[in-house]
Amino acid sequence: MWGAGTSRTMRPVWVAEELGISYELKPIGPRTGETQTPEFSLLNPKQKIPLLVSGSLCLSESLAICRYLLASFPNDTLYIPQTSEARAREDEWCCYIYGELDETSLYVMRRHGDLGHIYGAAPEVVSAAGDYAAKHLSITAGRLGDQQSVLPEGFGLADIMLMTCLDWAIAYHLSLPNELMRYRTHIAQRPAYQRAKAANFARTI
Repeated sequence: MWGAGTSRTMRPVWVAEELGISYELKPIGPRTGETQTPEFSLLNPKQKIPLLVSGSLCLSESLAICRYLLASFPNDTLYIPQTSEARAREDEWCCYIYGELDETSLYVMRRHGDLGHIYGAAPEVVSAAGDYAAKHLSITAGRLGDQQSVLPEGFGLADIMLMTCLDWAIAYHLSLPNELMRYRTHIAQRPAYQRAKAANFARTI
């Protein structure tokens, strides 16, 4: 697996740790020039991380990589939907988290805040994206209630998607509703999460 240091690279590393997969992590960063080398560009012309290389398969996008790992190395540690209705419920959550929290709010904050020197600093955009994130964090908290996992069937991919966004939100000093704070505290106790966090953020810890 190529890539480390971001919430998106954390996801497949965490899944691998939960599943007990033996893997090699090449901890290149997103804007260090490492994704633009001829070697990496040959593997992924998009020059983006994370990237999974498994035999002849080169697969990018964190959610796609996680799904591939779950399908290829299933165990009882993570909930995997077995019916079309259950898969749809998980997909609904994963798409919602990725679309509304990751791409539309937190990454917009990153793009025009931390990366303002590249994409243009825009404090008003960052503020509006933060407000948008807060709205959907509140909606998520209301849906989650006192559950210890996103889906009542147990801990799974939707939780990994949500938890990585919650950590990202805290890094950007966003307040989490009480339900999400309680949920995050519970999930953070998972040994695989702790191992993945140590591996993924080794350069910055």
